[in-house]
Amino acid sequence: MRKVTFSSRRHVSRRRHRKPTWPLQSPASPQQSINGSPGERPENGLKAKKMAGAARLWMRVDQEGQTEMVEWDKYTIILHASIPARDLRILGPVYSHSSNILGRERAIVVNLEFIKAIITAEEVLLLEPLRQEVIPFVEQLRQQLPYKTTQPKLHGTAYEKEIEMQVSNEIQWLSSPQLAEDLPDELPFEFQVLEIALEFVSTLLDSNVAELESDAYPVLDELAKNVSTNNLDFVRSLKSNLTRLLARVQKVRDEIEHLLDGNEDMSQLYLTRKGLQNHQFEAHSTKSESLVTKHDDNDVEELEMLLEAYFMQLDATRNKILSVREYIDDTEDYVNIQLDNQRNELIQLQLTLTIASFAMGIENYVADISYVNLIGQWYEERTGINMAYEG
Repeated sequence: MRKVTFSSRRHVSRRRHRKPTWPLQSPASPQQSINGSPGERPENGLKAKKMAGAARLWMRVDQEGQTEMVEWDKYTIILHASIPARDLRILGPVYSHSSNILGRERAIVVNLEFIKAIITAEEVLLLEPLRQEVIPFVEQLRQQLPYKTTQPKLHGTAYEKEIEMQVSNEIQWLSSPQLAEDLPDELPFEFQVLEIALEFVSTLLDSNVAELESDAYPVLDELAKNVSTNNLDFVRSLKSNLTRLLARVQKVRDEIEHLLDGNEDMSQLYLTRKGLQNHQFEAHSTKSESLVTKHDDNDVEELEMLLEAYFMQLDATRNKILSVREYIDDTEDYVNIQLDNQRNELIQLQLTLTIASFAMGIENYVADISYVNLIGQWYEERTGINMAYEG
């Protein structure tokens, strides 16, 4: 019997040549895709708008103090600095009044007052460098940074040979404890930038406290002598400024104290050491294992001494603020004692006047009674005389 085969070629051909229901359009330009053309998906347009609007102004400062202005979005920053996206939120306006120093694998995220920066082992990325508060910090970076090298810059094979020689020398230094002791005590680049930032913030807060002290003590002494409305208003504004300044100092101090409490957090800030270990592991895998095991990652004495110095400075600034607050409290207590004394004098005067008025009232009452008695006697005498005359 002959088999009958059914072919679907005709059906497939129809499905192939079926026209689409939506209109075909030519590819749109990038600007049209950003604005949301009919031929593009709306998700791509929104993503392009978001990426285009997220570009912010950054300043790159290298180890030689050279600066460069760039406009990067958050995705470029994430790829360049190898940091998670949540760290950029710390540098945003939501956490503008917080203080954070976070150590990552290849970067340090710093948010101290108005200094918002990402520090790597080779450069610094400073956010919003044209702000009025940030410009002095940029100048201080240019003056104090140069982490300059006396060796000329090499390129190509010469640069690779120089790196190999440097790594081999570093391996010999780390393997020999006597040579390791002879290494220079120069701070790594990331610690130099961190020190400049802490010094700038600590000096700024200390100067603000000094200005507050110079304005506070004369007005408080004047208030103790003469209680007036102007002096009371000035002390009220002074107390509010003092509270805000204390909160700023306390945030920076608490962040440094948090770092000092954990050696693991401080070890994360050693970017140069971690990069050197990775480089040694890639260049000499067999030798680097012994070196990494011998090297103690919890050796954070260098950074601990640096942080303790600024912790003590901020603690001294905090004590100055607390002493001004105690002086304000003492002045308020003294003023309250004066006001209570004046209130007692007024109460005493009011009591004296009340007693005097009561005495005068009794005197008038006695006088009225005496007057009525005299009138009654005179009326009786006169009435008796008239009756005798009539009789």
